[in-house]
Amino acid sequence: MKKTSKVLALLLAGALTVGLTACGKSDSSNGASGDGSSGQKVTITFQNISPDPTTPAYKIIRQLVAEYQKEHPNVEIALDTLNTDQQKLKLKTQAASREIPDITMVNPAAQMKPYVDAGLLAPLDDVLDKDGLRDTYQQGLLDYYSKDNKVYALPDGNNIEVGFYNKALFEKAGITAPPTTFDELLADVKKLKDAGITPIAIGEKDSWTGSFLFMNILLRTNGGPGFLQDVVDGKKTFNDPAFVEAVEAFQKLVQAGAFPDGATAIDATAGGNMFRTGQAAMFFIGTWETGSNDASTVGKDIGVFKFPTVNGKGNLDEYMLAPGSAYAISANSEHLAETKDFLHFYTSNYPKVAFDMKNAVGLGQKVDGDFKAAGYSPLAIEILDMFKNIKGGDLSFDNTMNPAVSQVHLNSIQNLFVQQVDPKQVAEEHEAAFKANP
Repeated sequence: MKKTSKVLALLLAGALTVGLTACGKSDSSNGASGDGSSGQKVTITFQNISPDPTTPAYKIIRQLVAEYQKEHPNVEIALDTLNTDQQKLKLKTQAASREIPDITMVNPAAQMKPYVDAGLLAPLDDVLDKDGLRDTYQQGLLDYYSKDNKVYALPDGNNIEVGFYNKALFEKAGITAPPTTFDELLADVKKLKDAGITPIAIGEKDSWTGSFLFMNILLRTNGGPGFLQDVVDGKKTFNDPAFVEAVEAFQKLVQAGAFPDGATAIDATAGGNMFRTGQAAMFFIGTWETGSNDASTVGKDIGVFKFPTVNGKGNLDEYMLAPGSAYAISANSEHLAETKDFLHFYTSNYPKVAFDMKNAVGLGQKVDGDFKAAGYSPLAIEILDMFKNIKGGDLSFDNTMNPAVSQVHLNSIQNLFVQQVDPKQVAEEHEAAFKANP
């Protein structure tokens, strides 16, 4: 089964399945997950990517850490909190000296592979096999975090990318409905600019944000999923008209002034906060931001739409698919047993806490509950309905290509925010990187 087909099956299963996972305390008597109550004073470093105090994700981490430390007074969980790009860079540096944190974050497939190949991550099957934790994950999701039938990371989500928009700002600019075509999107950008409103929030200092948006356009210009896989399989090259067309369309957005001035100096957290404080009208991001958007000062005005067609191409029910970042444990941790015990506690309790904090949309684990009765917003319910009708999609660039090619891609797309470039030149940059890094 192709990767995109597997992700599609996972997302459908996640949208249609509901079991709040058992919320048991850690069992320190079980040797499989370690003895977290041995009495030995230990400090576990937990590197994470939830730096924004206003978000549910930030609060969930701290609530679960506090609960665990209360049950295990001998254990201190030291949080190393970074944004996504900072964490990726720091982890690479730490990996070079083989001194990664007790718990860190990795992304699936191609991004995780180098760390597994280097023997830096501990297998987590013993954690999963305790108390039925493995069965709480959407069927097949753990495959993206596995190698040689061993699981090396536990994912926090399974998401799609959508367009969030501020209805009040749209109305102010005279826009009556979200765009369904790229031409309509460009027209909306002009109307918003004319009304003195920043059209699209982004934090391109964290270069994955521009790439993720670009990949939506490529998904459309290609007429559907599979462009990168076709490149890998030798069926297409980056010089293909679909890729050149995607670059051209992306540049039209930039040249139309769709993004804030100095976008490459704004990080992802600040970019999201621009939207959540009413400073920008649209925000293309994964559904993991649903809870944060709901809880924001403009939450009541936020709507959602599917990425539009481009030049008449694409299916609105095909999405960029985003199996989430995942928790991994250092194979060289000095406190391996205690760290595994904490991660078991954390992942066992995460679904219920996320549900209670209205942050369970796009979770990687099964969640049982009546979302409407629990007070989930119309926005959240609408997104859950989107999950039910997904027809397919693609993984992100850096979850498909190797790190060397991905870095060239990220730099190349980021450069489009700074200067206008011939789309064919951008395509050739990608093709040259791919040939040089097979």
